[in-house]
Amino acid sequence: MRRRCSRSCARFVPFRVELTERAVRDLSAIHAFILARHVGRAAAWFDGLERRIADLAALPERGTAVPEQPALRQVLYGRRPHVYRVIYRVDAAEQAVLVIHIRHGARARAPL
Repeated sequence: MRRRCSRSCARFVPFRVELTERAVRDLSAIHAFILARHVGRAAAWFDGLERRIADLAALPERGTAVPEQPALRQVLYGRRPHVYRVIYRVDAAEQAVLVIHIRHGARARAPL
């Protein structure tokens, strides 16, 4: 039996998700911070954050524009007051998502 799907479905290729060195450092610092305060829940919370980042491969445009730099996008992860912003750039030509920075939502906005 042949499967049917739309033309857009047939051409779907997931985007590559890459992290800058800064984003990798951010993840490491966030993990250490949460682990120090919530040992029992840190692994599950951090796994959820990593899944949210990995999901950008399928839906790179899902985020909203970053207020301080509209060329960038962001997705949020967590529940108040522990919401983190995953800030990224979409390169449609290269079919890539570049995660630039991951920061706590309550932090003052700084140049990216």
